[in-house]
Amino acid sequence: MRRSKSRIRVLLSLATAIAVAWAIWPNRGASADDRDGSRQPATNQAQVRTVALRQAPHFNLEGGTAWINTAPLRMEDLRGKIVLLDFWTYCCINCHHILPALAKLEQKYPNDLVVIGVHTPKFFAERDTENLRRKVREYQIKHPVINDAEQKIWDRFGVNSWPTLIVLGPHGEPLAKQSGEVPFEALDEFVGKQVRRFKAKNEINETPVKFEAEIDKPDSSPLLFPGKVLADATGKRLFIADTGHSRIVVADLDGKVQQVYGDGTAALKDGPADKAQFNRPQGMCLVENTLYVADTENHAIRAIDLKAKDVKTVAGTGHQTYKYDSHGAGTKTALTSPWDVVLIPGTKHLLIAMAGHHQIWRYDIESGVVGVWAGTGREDIIDGPLHEAAFAQPSGLATDGTSLFVADSEGSAVRVIGLKSGRVLTLAGTHDLPNGQSLFAFGDTDGVADEARLQHCLGVAFGDGKVYVADTYNNKIKVISLRTQDVKTLAGDKKAGESDDPPHFYQPGGLSLAGSTLYVADTNNFLIRAIDLKTDAVRTLALSGLNPPVQPKAVPSFAHALLTPAPKVKVVPGKSVTLNVKLPLAEKTKINADAPSMPYVIDANGTNGLVASDLATTVHKVEPPTDKFSVTVPLTKEPTAGDSLEVKLSVQAFVCDTGSNLCQIKNYVWTVPITFADDGDKSVTLTAKTH
Repeated sequence: MRRSKSRIRVLLSLATAIAVAWAIWPNRGASADDRDGSRQPATNQAQVRTVALRQAPHFNLEGGTAWINTAPLRMEDLRGKIVLLDFWTYCCINCHHILPALAKLEQKYPNDLVVIGVHTPKFFAERDTENLRRKVREYQIKHPVINDAEQKIWDRFGVNSWPTLIVLGPHGEPLAKQSGEVPFEALDEFVGKQVRRFKAKNEINETPVKFEAEIDKPDSSPLLFPGKVLADATGKRLFIADTGHSRIVVADLDGKVQQVYGDGTAALKDGPADKAQFNRPQGMCLVENTLYVADTENHAIRAIDLKAKDVKTVAGTGHQTYKYDSHGAGTKTALTSPWDVVLIPGTKHLLIAMAGHHQIWRYDIESGVVGVWAGTGREDIIDGPLHEAAFAQPSGLATDGTSLFVADSEGSAVRVIGLKSGRVLTLAGTHDLPNGQSLFAFGDTDGVADEARLQHCLGVAFGDGKVYVADTYNNKIKVISLRTQDVKTLAGDKKAGESDDPPHFYQPGGLSLAGSTLYVADTNNFLIRAIDLKTDAVRTLALSGLNPPVQPKAVPSFAHALLTPAPKVKVVPGKSVTLNVKLPLAEKTKINADAPSMPYVIDANGTNGLVASDLATTVHKVEPPTDKFSVTVPLTKEPTAGDSLEVKLSVQAFVCDTGSNLCQIKNYVWTVPITFADDGDKSVTLTAKTH
């Protein structure tokens, strides 16, 4: 992806403006587009080479308009950590591809590495912090994200494309910089080497840090970021991609849920409806009794047998490919972020919006063969024959039987492909501008053909000579007349909302037409909406019989805990034991009172069956978080004098410096031997020295 010339102040003299040594990862996969729209070739190298530059800049994180998943951080707060800055924007598919690798790095180096997302927007809508906050939650990002809405941090670090990764050492010194997608293996090799190097010098602060991630907030919504919807007028069914919950929901047209496919776990697993697993599925296509699903983050096409209620993978390997000319057996050919799928009428061929490759692919149901059908792989809006045309993150498909309509999201355009002529044209929005400028011709303007402006449109539907468009970042539904090519707003306005009258939407992502009703996946509202095309009235579809997936209970680990053996104590017999806890805070530190909870686990072993066997598997919470609190240990029966009990209390807290917004995870564990006696105390007091 590129930045607009009018938007970017590219630092052409980078070699003289930035100093110290940058280590450059060779490009092992898809890279950011060059500024002229070309794409760098892929290689299989994994070595790191060093380039010496001259003058050291002053690096800081000042200039953002808001922080998400944390209070504002300073570079001083991160001393002793390897810091990885991910410059991204949430519309960018290449940026999406890096997120899983970053999550794996965070899991592998929890005590050594801090990842910070620097979100520098392309589209107007992406500058809004609330829009960004929802995307951070949708993509389950747990590290801090700063809204660099005015691109101040972007300019300070000399960045000129999305995504760009910059690694800083424990003293804030730059270690590496790379634009484009960097595979996990190369990242892991480099970060691991730096961790070992600085640990040997005793310069790594291994105290883990904790952030208050949006995704950790309670989930009570039946739907979570539904990406696409498919209406089956004949079968009177509605198929919903419950993208945030990684599952497919089947309901009738009135919203009564009939079946759910997927257990809510983001993974790739075939099998029965309640055992199968998806990973952020998007578009769907119904062929007889089989529902085909674009399983986006599994990089796969899944097939649901609606009679047998069984799921299987028919295309994709579960891993992303960087090849732009693939062709072969479906389950042996890797895909890249398929976003939608549609059947070519009268055939057994599915067309796939391969968003990650900026192409349209084709899957033959009978032979099982999949491969490129249209697009060079260059990210642009260029008309022409199938194998000369260029797309920009195609994300929605629809057909009238003779043409394929494409929501080309990064180009904010609607494309049309003649199924017989094999020629690609632009139906709405700009195209064929030099140097990739078509990618930055967006807005919110009704009009004819290339006079119209959309903003990151994600969905299309066809009916009665019209193409309906989910104009996602404008929070609107628009309609294009094929006869006149006139683009008009059908419902919604730029203001995000969820009201039916007047109609408001919040970044709708998918459309489907059944008769005179247009169904809308209103993504950021977690809703399905319905528009009566006869009256233009909008209603919210009430889904009945649907609950969010049941999340497995997670027992926190208490790594690097401060272990405190308590002296033997006597306690008066009763139905429970009370522990009065005082956490040992160092000077100039405090408990983060804004943290969502402070978990603790009780484990106890006593004589004569005094304690419940499942006590240690239950996670309790201190709310609000504080350094002084009481814990009650329930007993299954009242003990008698002479009975004994050993209680282990494990507590986890976010401890913050009073002059900083960085919170570290502190774990405390007490082991308390108790004897019950009539002359004992009523409670036990627990304290400890500081770390």
